[in-house]
Amino acid sequence: MSLRIRLARGGSKKRPHYSIVVADARAPRDGRFIEKLGTYDPLLPKDARRVTFDRARVEHWLSKGALATDRVMRFLDAEGIVKRAPRSNPVKAQPGKKAQERLAERQQAAEEAAAKAAEAEAAPAPAEAATGDAAGA
Repeated sequence: MSLRIRLARGGSKKRPHYSIVVADARAPRDGRFIEKLGTYDPLLPKDARRVTFDRARVEHWLSKGALATDRVMRFLDAEGIVKRAPRSNPVKAQPGKKAQERLAERQQAAEEAAAKAAEAEAAPAPAEAATGDAAGA
């Protein structure tokens, strides 16, 4: 029997409240569980006690081989019970295909504008040099 420490949703519609439970991995999310370890109330402000659980019982179940889900693992890592490996998804930070196309068009337009500005600056420079030489002579 594989055990999971996970969240079981409760509360009413649009007012979620979660219980941190130990359950068989095959049991439904809100169904039968072995033991309730704590609660999580996402509607409370972050500085309040959003997450509460019995540390000793969590450590007991982890020693028995229960695996925590990712969200519960974040809570346990914040309390210093277990170490959660950071996840890295570099593709997530990249913009979508159309946004990349728009960005490329903007860069190309900026390069063209910079080239035109450089040409405009370079063209009057010889004329100024010629008038400066004539005035100096």
